[in-house]
Amino acid sequence: MTETENGTASLSAAADTTAPTASAADPATPTTRVITQRVIGGSDVLEQAEVPLPVPGPGEVLVRVRATGMNPADWKVRIGKVDFFGPPPMVLGHEFSGTVEALGEGAERFAPGEEVYGWTTPPHGSHADHVLVSQDRVAPKPRTLDHVGSAALPISGFTAYQALITLADVRPGQRVLIHGAAGGVGHLAVQIAKARGAYVIGTARTAKHDYLRGLGADELLDYTLTDFSELRDVDAVLDTISNDYGPRSLPVLKPGGILVDVVGVGVDRTEVTARAAELGIRFVEFFLEPTPAVLTAFAGLVDEHGIRPTISEVLPLAEAAKAHDLSETGRVQGKIVLVP
Repeated sequence: MTETENGTASLSAAADTTAPTASAADPATPTTRVITQRVIGGSDVLEQAEVPLPVPGPGEVLVRVRATGMNPADWKVRIGKVDFFGPPPMVLGHEFSGTVEALGEGAERFAPGEEVYGWTTPPHGSHADHVLVSQDRVAPKPRTLDHVGSAALPISGFTAYQALITLADVRPGQRVLIHGAAGGVGHLAVQIAKARGAYVIGTARTAKHDYLRGLGADELLDYTLTDFSELRDVDAVLDTISNDYGPRSLPVLKPGGILVDVVGVGVDRTEVTARAAELGIRFVEFFLEPTPAVLTAFAGLVDEHGIRPTISEVLPLAEAAKAHDLSETGRVQGKIVLVP
């Protein structure tokens, strides 16, 4: 998968074998609206449909979606560039914030009416009025954010959190290099690294430097003008771009440092893996696996340190195709959020 400076994480998940279709539901059955696609293709394949309202099974919760985030992974699935989730029909969308509406047997962690945020995967995605998920994929949403802000966090925020805290264990005084610092993952990674007391270096175009300084970045490099590989004494690199960024990042790291690639699929990493081993550097290809503990811990970090997602656009769910087109430009600063 080729990423831009606005790259996002890949997701590791097994695809469900069933998915909603665009056919009309039985008039006697409660329904809900989804944005679905029946074929692989451009944004024009997205369509609204009414489907039967899901009924929670054991350990599941039905959430009334109040806002749902848009990620580059969504349009890459739509065009068939990412095929983790099987063929259409499917509903896209990986992240949401909303209100618990119904509980399945054994789903005891939440109560109807509770405000939660979480993640899901196609074919039963979150670009819908309701989403049915395991209770282990949701947690109480951050207290200091509304639903729009909370819906922008799960995929990008959890990726940055797990890469920098769970894997890299970033500590005060360490030097952290974040590639694609103004992107969906990057702008949250800047804030997370600063919350951990790190010295933060980011790559981004000059036009985005003031924005990133406002988020706490200490040093910024325009990747079109400056060769970041001339940096030295870096403890951790977060790579949201991949391609040649991995090999070029190795010289900047101290022995014992860590390079985390969150793109997940795409270019051959044989070279960077071998070279990292020679240099005594940890190289990790990271696949997002949010857990209840991570969901809860990240919400706490957001509340404690005032971490905020940048929202570039808030669009009606019915304009999902427009959201895809905007995301596909690769120049979105922050996140696009859809609201029912």
